[in-house]
Amino acid sequence: MPRHRLILNRSQRTVLSVATGVVALDIVSKTWARHVVARHAIHVVGPLWFRLEHNTGLSYSFHGLGWFSSLAILVAAVAVVVVAWRARSGAPAWGLGLLVGGGVANLADRATASPPGVTDFVSLGSFPVFNLADAAITIGCVCLLVVLLRGRRLTQ
Repeated sequence: MPRHRLILNRSQRTVLSVATGVVALDIVSKTWARHVVARHAIHVVGPLWFRLEHNTGLSYSFHGLGWFSSLAILVAAVAVVVVAWRARSGAPAWGLGLLVGGGVANLADRATASPPGVTDFVSLGSFPVFNLADAAITIGCVCLLVVLLRGRRLTQ
């Protein structure tokens, strides 16, 4: 393989850096939640609480179809990674990096957490309990939607 193909371009570095940052922050936050929030819920401010839940379904405490949920998420994550590798720099790379990082973080948690499932701990009023990976996925989707609504392409 030619050497120049092994060097990541700017947008690929952005996607990889953002995704890695999301995964790292998510691992740290979920580890903290499983150890500290497991003892008792913590009131932060106003309607914001840290309250531990283990979700075997999809994002934001929506219950899915067991192993089918994991398979569907894995297929979606692979598709997003393929698109992300061809992302334009700027907002598309950031949005796709957030999606990839959030997806990978939740898949890793789903595969390794005990009890099985994704660790959710951010409770905001009557909104479903979520985690940082869920938030990254949502922010990434909003970012990509704004890019598309402005008539820009996501890939090169």
